[in-house]
Amino acid sequence: MSSKVKFTLIGLFIGSLLSASIFASGLAIGIVIGQMIGYEFLPDWLEDPLQESSLVVETKTYTAEPPEGSDELFAPFWEAWDIVHEEFVDQPLDDVTLMRGAISGTLDALGDPHTSYMDPVTYQQANIPLHGSYEGIGAWVDTNAEFLTIVSPMPGSPAEEAGLEPGDEVVAVDGEDVIGIDANIVIRSVLGPAGTTVHLTVRREGEPELLEFEIVRAEIQVPSVESEILEGDIGYIQLFNFSNDTSDDLRSAIRDLNETELNGLILDLRGNGGGFLLTAIEVASEFIEDGVIMTERFGDGSEEIYEALGDGLATDLPLIILVNGGSASASEIVAGAIQDHERGLLVGETTFGKGSVQNWIALTGEEGAVRVTVARWYTPKGTQIAGEGLEPDYEVSYTEEDFDAGIDPQLQKAIELLTE
Repeated sequence: MSSKVKFTLIGLFIGSLLSASIFASGLAIGIVIGQMIGYEFLPDWLEDPLQESSLVVETKTYTAEPPEGSDELFAPFWEAWDIVHEEFVDQPLDDVTLMRGAISGTLDALGDPHTSYMDPVTYQQANIPLHGSYEGIGAWVDTNAEFLTIVSPMPGSPAEEAGLEPGDEVVAVDGEDVIGIDANIVIRSVLGPAGTTVHLTVRREGEPELLEFEIVRAEIQVPSVESEILEGDIGYIQLFNFSNDTSDDLRSAIRDLNETELNGLILDLRGNGGGFLLTAIEVASEFIEDGVIMTERFGDGSEEIYEALGDGLATDLPLIILVNGGSASASEIVAGAIQDHERGLLVGETTFGKGSVQNWIALTGEEGAVRVTVARWYTPKGTQIAGEGLEPDYEVSYTEEDFDAGIDPQLQKAIELLTE
């Protein structure tokens, strides 16, 4: 089996994702541990052609004025504000920190894990584009969990070479205990220029002792698509994310593969946390000729239906989709549409179950942003996968022992099905 087909075992995750026209996996792709780009209040991806698409949520203006009748409602809040300013032992207080904490507390009270406040630095990190190169250790991470948690090392990255695995929780950086520190702050300690070393102390489920990793940072090329022809003239395409480049890269890969008379195609979405909504529709449209891809339903009862674009290059090829617990959001849109249309079979493990849509709305004064769940999405047959995930047609596990042995039972099952 070639190196690009070997797949790191992925656990369940919640990542961080870009906004108005993308899905947050509560990532659809995780934040890349890499070099922070210079802060721009309008990040690069907002200059993307997606902004001219009907898929983008309309920009709104929100007032910063107190709502009518709020004086009485917020009287206890201002009383508490006055108390801590008068009585708290450590003075003076940082009012900006208190303000940001108040916003966080308000959004936390909604009970939605995907609705949250991002301070300016976190917002900057979240705006890293879903393509390009960065300097760091090369891993997708979950910053919404209690600890900075590895979602997936990037193939060939320092993180993968060092032995980091999905689900690893960072408890110390360079010997400094980070337990109880917000993961969005911890990630700043992991960032650094290529050639420098970072020491991570990690807690891993099933391991009695903490694990230590010495990792040399490097320039990380963020992958989008890789492809090859497997034995038996079976095409194989792995999607790492749903970025700006993915649709073009996928079409190019399909064209290259189609130079061979293929007996079938395997689309590998394992560990793919998602990305842009438009990209998900475009990817699904490569395999589904017509019909509904997904439906968004909003809080006011309205809905938006997205249909296949009708220009797919692989609408007739026998198709297998590989999925696991790291397949989320945009990956689930594609997999759910293919499953509901009976266009292909799902092989692997139950997907993550990310079925909601978030907008990221910048606050005035460059005070970060609010990420708000604005809609839930459904498969063509009306299935809401939030919290449940998609069940594969063929349940096949992939253990750490399999990986260490260099075998991939999920891929083998897909090849077997296409061969039959």
